[in-house]
Amino acid sequence: MGKKFVASYSGGKDSCFAVYKAVKEGLVPIELITTYNENRSWFHGIQDSLLQRVSASLEIPLTLVRTSGELYHINFERALMTAKEKGAELCVFGDIDIEEHLEWCTARCRATGITPYFPLWKRERKDVVNEFLDAGFSSLITVVNTEKLSDKFLGCVLSHDIVNEIEESGADACGENGEYHSFTFDGPLFRRKLDFTVKDKIMIDSYAIIPLE
Repeated sequence: MGKKFVASYSGGKDSCFAVYKAVKEGLVPIELITTYNENRSWFHGIQDSLLQRVSASLEIPLTLVRTSGELYHINFERALMTAKEKGAELCVFGDIDIEEHLEWCTARCRATGITPYFPLWKRERKDVVNEFLDAGFSSLITVVNTEKLSDKFLGCVLSHDIVNEIEESGADACGENGEYHSFTFDGPLFRRKLDFTVKDKIMIDSYAIIPLE
């Protein structure tokens, strides 16, 4: 049996795919950490009750960390320390190639004595999303930054055609620059497909969001 790991899990495609890749490599998931604000995961607009159902389907315990931006790093480190006490040796992240993200995650792990692990690091962005789809995952676009991408993609289930359309519009196919965020609701890690309710679109500054419950 491989090393035990905790994962930074947003509910989106990259964090889910990173967990999948780690499991395929023989590592053992013991916990997911999801940060959230006012009952929704940071950046992805997913209700905490829905995230609990994700945890049940994945059969991986979930820790929800409610935090403000000012205390984000402190509360994340506390969650890592708790995971370490449960036996976690690694923390898996879904970041691909943004150095600032790498540095932040590495600093949090260094402060708590856990080894950071980035299964998707330095992969071609479009290759990541295409491999995610080829593996059989399903993911819904829940947030669009309308300064970078048309909100016509809001509510679309990712597919190779949608990914190509996003790229053709001038945005990053993987959304790594914040063009869009997603919610993964089915795939090889899931014991069962998740049902959920899509609420009416809301706008927060330049972000178009469809809340999920």
